[in-house]
Amino acid sequence: MNFSDRTNWNLAENDLTTAVREVRASGRELFDLTTSNPTQCRFAYDDAKLLAPLSSDAALYYEPNPLGMTTARNAIAAYYRDAGAAIPINHVCLTTSTSEAYSFLFRLLCNPGDEVMVARPSYPLFEYIAQLDDVQLCEYPLVYDPNADPNADASDGIGWAIDLHALNAAVTDKTRAVILVHPNNPTGNFASSTERDAIEALCVEHGLALIVDEVFLDYPLGAAQCSFAAGESRCLTFVLSGISKVCGLPQMKASWIAACGPPSLVRAAMHRIEIIADTFLSMNAPVQYALPHWLATRHSLQQQIRERIRANLVLLDERLRGTSAQRFALHGGWTVVLRVPRTVDGKKFVHAALHRGVLVHPGDFYGLDEGRAVLSLLTPPEIWSAGLERLPID
Repeated sequence: MNFSDRTNWNLAENDLTTAVREVRASGRELFDLTTSNPTQCRFAYDDAKLLAPLSSDAALYYEPNPLGMTTARNAIAAYYRDAGAAIPINHVCLTTSTSEAYSFLFRLLCNPGDEVMVARPSYPLFEYIAQLDDVQLCEYPLVYDPNADPNADASDGIGWAIDLHALNAAVTDKTRAVILVHPNNPTGNFASSTERDAIEALCVEHGLALIVDEVFLDYPLGAAQCSFAAGESRCLTFVLSGISKVCGLPQMKASWIAACGPPSLVRAAMHRIEIIADTFLSMNAPVQYALPHWLATRHSLQQQIRERIRANLVLLDERLRGTSAQRFALHGGWTVVLRVPRTVDGKKFVHAALHRGVLVHPGDFYGLDEGRAVLSLLTPPEIWSAGLERLPID
């Protein structure tokens, strides 16, 4: 049987996955510091209120609007008004996930073999989506200021920054778009106004689109940060988000694309996106009917998440004090990067941690250098505290 080359992945289990599976099968105690699914992190959800809108009689009627139901898109426009952005509902397209949104945009912007720029380090999701859509990824680096204060506000501390020179140098005649995650995952850096200006200028110069993933925008450690949907976009810009992070509801599968920029380009793009969306009609009616209610009631869960992030950071900093590990500066999102020993007693750090009953992500999962580990700040406090105490960093 011949399968498509685009699915020719290495499906073999890596060493860490094998080791974790064996630990779980043995029944040994395992403190998982990587859990990033909010529904598994012991937050208080109002189950009855969240589920109630799904039982609406209106959800029994099918309204095949390719961009999404008007009521749902109105709710997304209201979400952006809260962020200081005016997005017309005809510039909004609902998708089941940000992954699907990326795929729609890759199909909109790229012919087979065309290139899209993506940061390194970043979440490894893009590689699979690009491969399935016959798109090539080209990386531009994020660089870290070794003198950055890990606790500085985004407006004060530099921390991670985009290497704008390398980004400019990487553009070719096949480049079609730049992806910017704001704040980035796992590094937690927001794009500065200077970086935004430079990237928009680059996109205008080369006729590129800008794709901005803002799923973690509502989780700054300090002052709220500006959405790329706000202000005047000089280039064709697509802002992505969804209720997986905004409402802590990944199981409900609702995300969106919001387009902004020069009006003629936005109109042309939305006409094409509407055809792409109409081809799949992937959004279901009950979730679309419930979306306005979920977005309107998002603040309580968001507050719980922000309090968890801050409290876990305090515990982490206390644990790291006087040890061989250090925390990188973090300005938003719910992951944190640590500089850790490369090996402990002859074992790679992540395996040494697993030997002590602690699961952390290796940095190379995200394209980080050796001697890096990534933890989820959503981890329930009792697991977080116990897991940190067992980390091999003393």
